[in-house]
Parts: sequence; C-alpha cells; structure tokens
Amino acid sequence: MSDSESDANDQAGDIEHFSGPVENAWLLKIPEFKKEDNPQGLAEESSFSCLFPKYREKYVKECWPLVEKALDGHRLKAELDLIQGNMTVKTTRNTWDPFIILKARDLIKLLSRSVPFEQAVKVLDDEISCDIIKIKNLVRNKAKFVKRRNRLIGPNGCTLKSLELLTNCYVLVQGATVSAIGPYKGLQCVRKVVEETMKNIHPIYNIKALMIKRELMKDDKLKEENWERFLPKFQAKNTTKRKKPKEQKKKKEYTPFPPPLLESKVDKELASGEYFLTEDQKKAKRLQERREKEQKNSSIQKQRREKDFTAPDESKPKKTQANDKSNKVDVNALKSKIAKANKKAKFVK
Repeated sequence: MSDSESDANDQAGDIEHFSGPVENAWLLKIPEFKKEDNPQGLAEESSFSCLFPKYREKYVKECWPLVEKALDGHRLKAELDLIQGNMTVKTTRNTWDPFIILKARDLIKLLSRSVPFEQAVKVLDDEISCDIIKIKNLVRNKAKFVKRRNRLIGPNGCTLKSLELLTNCYVLVQGATVSAIGPYKGLQCVRKVVEETMKNIHPIYNIKALMIKRELMKDDKLKEENWERFLPKFQAKNTTKRKKPKEQKKKKEYTPFPPPLLESKVDKELASGEYFLTEDQKKAKRLQERREKEQKNSSIQKQRREKDFTAPDESKPKKTQANDKSNKVDVNALKSKIAKANKKAKFVK
C-alpha cells in the first residue's frame, strides 16, 4: 500500500469518528445498517413492480432463482409473472433495512434493461448504486442519434471499456438508455460523459481529462491546487460551410415613407384620355393600332426576303492573298534556279 492510500484511509477513519461538519464528503464511509439497528422491523409493506420486454423472458426465467436467493438474504420477497411480463419485489415483516427495497427496485429495473444478473446484483451493496440515463430525447434527428451512440460505444467497444476502467463502473448501452453500475462518484462522471457525447462533444476529451485527474491524484503536492490548467479545453467549431446564394439581393435604403402605389388600369386610361372615349371609338383605335402593327411587321419581313436577291457591289475587286503572292517574284531565287539548270545541261553533254 502506498503512502497516499494509507493517508486517505487514516483520514477516512478520522471522519468516521468525527460528528461535526465534513470538508470532503467522498471520504466519509457509509456505516453498515444491521438488524440490531431496527429490531422491530418495518410497520408497512412496500412493493415495486417493473415490466420487462419479451426477448428478456428466457433470461429472467433462468436467473430468477438467483434473484430470489439474493433478496432472501435481505428478507425481501420476489415474484415473477411471465404471463404479464412483470417482476415485483416486496418487503416482509422480517425486513429491517428500510432502504433495501429501493435497491431491489433498481435490481429488477437493470434486469429488464438487459443488464446481466452478475452485474445487477452488485446494486444491493451500500457503496454501489446505479444510474439509468435516457438519451433518446437528447437528440431529435434519428441519424445523428445513432451516430453519436456508436461514438459513445467506440470501435469494438473500446471507448466504453476505457470509460469503465477510469470510473470503476459497469456501463451498458441498450436501445435509448445507458445503464451504469458503480460507486457514486464514478456514476457522476459516466453521466457527464454520456450527456456531453450526445451533445456532439467527443468522449475522448472527457476520457483524456479523467486520465489526467487520475495521475494528478497521485501527486501529493497538486492535491490541494486547481487542476484547470492541466485539463484539455474543448472548443466547439462549426465546420459546415453554409451555401451562399448566387445572386445576393442588396438591401434597399430604409425610408420612413411607404412605396408609391402602382397605377391602376383606370389611372392609365385617364392619363392617355382613353377613359373618355365611347365603345365605338375604342374599337376603332384598337383596330388602327393592329393595322399599324401588321404593316410594320410585313415591311420588316419583306426587307428580310429581298436581302437574299440583292446583287453584290462589284465596283471594287477584292484583293486576295493568293493574287498578292502571284504578283510578287523573287528574282534571286529565279537566277539561282537557271544557273543550276545550265550546270546540269553542261554535265550531261
């Protein structure tokens, strides 16, 4: 045993005999409640019931004799109803511990949540408790919920296993709940890690902080100091880039006056003087506008047709690049060519 552990045990022993205020409540050891403390037993009978799912029926039926044996040591009665899928625990006249019925209630709750009996029976100890954390309502999106729950479990359950080793708790993720069994201080850490994981904070940050705290507890010099400077700080970063619209609308300058009203059909007719015309005059005007429009369209169409039959302008001939090359003669190249031809003719003779 190390010096730090022996000092902690001595301090815990001093706290047990001290009846005044306690500075560190975690060092206070809970005294065992014996039969001599309550020889008369309980005045009233208390009972708790818990339903279990259909897939747990086979396991509960197999381990029920062990449950009855464990509860019989505390003078409690256990009943199993396989037809309704119900487990019940009751106190008897011989029960002396008034708090053990709540521990038995937690035992049947854990059995219904797929916790094995070997782990669930530990709840009956005074130093051990349980915490069932509901994580379904912490995340609305189902895809995000599944992703974060898998992040809590980790690859091959390594994240959950490391959390168990650091907190001395048994942790089981089942459906929409997380069941934890262990000491009270460890359960606080488990709840914090689970809730922050479902709020999109990776569990590795909390696991790293727990590992640092564990090492700092071994150092006697740093026991009374603040550990904030040693712990990692998590900063939430929004990595998703928001898509900006292609056409950004510019905000108009604020004016206290309302926008001008649009002109109605009657206002336009009053402005042009058409409002005061009779029906015959209006028809004649519309007919005239239609004829003018038709004449304009027909003239445009006629010009487009006649464009194909107009002769090109031949007054100025176009100079092509081929004609320019043919007009230019390289005299030096021609002389060298004639000289070569004469030499060849002499050689043949």
